[in-house]
Amino acid sequence: MVVVLCALLLAGFPAAFTLAGTALVFALIGLAMGVLDPTFIGEPYPIRIFGIVKNQVLLAVPLFVLMGVVLERARIAEELLETTARLFGPLPGGLGIGVMIVGALLAASTGIVGATVVTMGLLSLPTMLRRGYSPALASGSIAAAGTLGQVIPPSIVLILLGDVMSNAYQEAQISQGVFSPEPISVGDLFAGALIPGLVLVGLYLLYLVAVAFLRPSASPAVPDEDHYSWAEGAKAAARTLPAPLLLIIAVLGSILTGAATATEASAIGAAGAFLIAGSKRSIAEGWKRHLATAGIAAAVVLFLLAANFDLRLGREASTADSVAILLAAIATLVLLAGLFVSFWSMGRKLLQPVLEQTTQVTSMVFTILIGAALFSLVFRGLGGDETVAAALEAAPGGTVGALVMVMVVMFVLGFFLDFIEITLVVVPLVAPPLLMAGVDPVWLGVLMAVNLQTSFLTPPFGFALFYLRGVAPEGVSTAAIYRGALPFVMIQIAMLLILALVPTLATWLPERIYG
Repeated sequence: MVVVLCALLLAGFPAAFTLAGTALVFALIGLAMGVLDPTFIGEPYPIRIFGIVKNQVLLAVPLFVLMGVVLERARIAEELLETTARLFGPLPGGLGIGVMIVGALLAASTGIVGATVVTMGLLSLPTMLRRGYSPALASGSIAAAGTLGQVIPPSIVLILLGDVMSNAYQEAQISQGVFSPEPISVGDLFAGALIPGLVLVGLYLLYLVAVAFLRPSASPAVPDEDHYSWAEGAKAAARTLPAPLLLIIAVLGSILTGAATATEASAIGAAGAFLIAGSKRSIAEGWKRHLATAGIAAAVVLFLLAANFDLRLGREASTADSVAILLAAIATLVLLAGLFVSFWSMGRKLLQPVLEQTTQVTSMVFTILIGAALFSLVFRGLGGDETVAAALEAAPGGTVGALVMVMVVMFVLGFFLDFIEITLVVVPLVAPPLLMAGVDPVWLGVLMAVNLQTSFLTPPFGFALFYLRGVAPEGVSTAAIYRGALPFVMIQIAMLLILALVPTLATWLPERIYG
């Protein structure tokens, strides 16, 4: 089944229909040979489909995608890139450093690799080449910065991994006789991935600084006339940074403090993205823009009131709480008015492509989920899960050897398959045996997320490389893009080794926040 699936995917067939089609063909073969019980699929599969479309955790996928697409259309990335490029331009390697910082900010506010790589490729790559940057270094920096959205929360891969890991952890505990299993949430993975994601950004920046000093000709400084003075830079930063930073704090802060689930935080992020778009001078003018800005301020006021007062209705409230409830009601009305004006200002010309792109990405993810559910059912019905478990148990080195083998297989598959396919097909098969062996589920999830991030950069099928190839100038060869990506792939592997040797990088923050 796995060999046929990989062959069909490499042949270019759509992932969702390949998963379901392969499963149906092998189900028919299994039924004909008498090695597959039809009740193993007939009853559980509809229940699984219903569970997928009913899963509130997965509702975060379309909402985070919507947030990222709205921010892309609002040209937040363009402003951030211009500001950071002119701030860091005087330093050797400054343009590359600026691109990496913007990539980290966009990762924490959008989480969409394709949009980030394309935007930065269109805006930064021509400028970097014009300033004398090596084509390989410039393209590698942009591609690597774009992939940060896979490991820095909020991230689609972390949401999918969180759901898969939660199911695998419960299955592992029930298999061990624990019938009230401890849950693993998307919030645990978000908290676990935050520090490793920031460490990875630091390693990228160290590499760019090292290249600037060792090979100055590959990343020269920008001439004096093309960068800000410190006063101008501070003013530009004050104009462009607060909105995305507020959004990052609102989304991640609400998850990490326990004020909101990942799904609720995704709704906060989507609403915040619309308010930011409505407050842009290029989208709205006059009172509309001011009302959208007031909506952002109202959201901040609501957070502060909710953190310091009891806003529940239908009870005897103190004078202070009553005043806070009144202020919260006013802030809510201002927030709703700001959202309405933002939708109105964006109009059909902007809203239609935003909703179309969100629908396309969401449909792709959920169709793959439904196909993967059928694939895993047939695979298990044919005894595949027992085969995988036996292979991992027989791996030399015990649990450590099995973990290394899984990481190597996932890394190799990343050369050919998309991260969604690996997450939804491979992880449910290999995670339960590892978790039954005592591997920490948060640490394992973050390890897999960092490993899956490499699939976007590894030639020949790295998606970030494809995205960049599509927008790169003619003078940048595909070979140069591949050469530029390889050092960052090595840094990702080094990060994977660091995380494997120091598990507390992934487990410390979730333990401090959630216990």
